[in-house]
Amino acid sequence: MSFLLEALIKKLEGDMHVAQANIMVYVKNSAGIGEHSDIIETIEKEVEKLAHAADKIEAIKTYCK
Repeated sequence: MSFLLEALIKKLEGDMHVAQANIMVYVKNSAGIGEHSDIIETIEKEVEKLAHAADKIEAIKTYCK
C-alpha cells in the first residue's frame, strides 16, 4: 500500500478516535453539556462520523491494494 493511502488511513483512524471520545463525553457527562439540547441526535451524528471513517478505511483496504 502506498505511503499516501497509509497516511489517509491513519487520518481516518484519528477521526474515529475523536468521534469515540466525543461519544464517551456525551454518554458520561451529558448533564454538563448545555448547548446540546438533543443529546441522542448529537451522539448519532458522532456515530455517523465513526461509521463513515470506518467505511472509508474498509474501502481503501478492499479496493486500493
